[in-house]
Amino acid sequence: MNRNRMPVARLWLTVATILTFAVLCPQRAQAQLPARFYLKPLAGGSAVPLIVESISGNTNPFDPSNFKEKNASANLDATMALTGYALVFPLYDRPAMAALILPMGRISGDVTVAGKTVKESAKGFGDPMLEFDITLIGPSAQRNIPDAVRYLPGLSLDLLVDLAIPVGEYDNKQSLNIGQNRWYGRVGMPVIWQIGDWVPGRRTTLELLPSVWFYGENTDFQGKTLKTDPSLQLDAHLTRDLTEHFWGSIDGVYYKGGKSSVDGVSGDSVSKIGVGLTLGYQINDNLNLTFGYKSTVNDSGPNDLKMDVFMVSLVYGWHPLVEGMKRLKGE
Repeated sequence: MNRNRMPVARLWLTVATILTFAVLCPQRAQAQLPARFYLKPLAGGSAVPLIVESISGNTNPFDPSNFKEKNASANLDATMALTGYALVFPLYDRPAMAALILPMGRISGDVTVAGKTVKESAKGFGDPMLEFDITLIGPSAQRNIPDAVRYLPGLSLDLLVDLAIPVGEYDNKQSLNIGQNRWYGRVGMPVIWQIGDWVPGRRTTLELLPSVWFYGENTDFQGKTLKTDPSLQLDAHLTRDLTEHFWGSIDGVYYKGGKSSVDGVSGDSVSKIGVGLTLGYQINDNLNLTFGYKSTVNDSGPNDLKMDVFMVSLVYGWHPLVEGMKRLKGE
């Protein structure tokens, strides 16, 4: 038997594992996407995630543009929770994924503008985000068990589109908000490179996600108009199975651009480099638990972007074929 293949008796566990990794919900630009996000499971697989992040820094973590007003500074703490639903399906024989994510939480801290410091806080639901992803180059859609047995990521390239709907909590009297009162989204090209065998306990991947974020206008930013230029983001992960059920990832993120202006007064372009570590554990056939920590590293200057994030995620994934196989086994 080819060493990249696996016994059919273990297939249902492997499918459930990949499903849980693959259909994690999309996160904000400042909260780097989880590793193994874009691995494709059997078509028809679904997942519901719960991700909780504790964040501190000098920019609003609910705002993907990392906006900082000119001559302004902040010291903020936030708790962000994200939940939603994701579905994998075939589209013209290509594996595709659609997801909905709903952020919520609270944020508070001191905001200083033109030498005047005020304490602001916000809580509630943020802007829901829609995501669509389809594989352009790589394995075809997995429609049945034999397809799943033969699945190898190899080298794959996806097209990714995100769109946030501006219906979250927003107060036009303050600069700190959960909702952003404007449309925004991104276009990206996720890349997965399988390194070596694709066998549980020995899987290794290198993953890259270059993307460009676009922002609409906020015409009621404390009675003014906020505009933001597009920004570039690059996420990177080097992942490795440590055991059949336990894996780790070294993470990196680079962010550049997003220069904003308020009523024509321009601020500074944002630049960020962050590094992190993620550990994932398959609790059972349906539940995956991950822990992650990320921090900016080029943040020694007084005006540099600073952020510190601790994340815990629990994802419940399922597939009718997998559940049917479990019932046949009497589990």
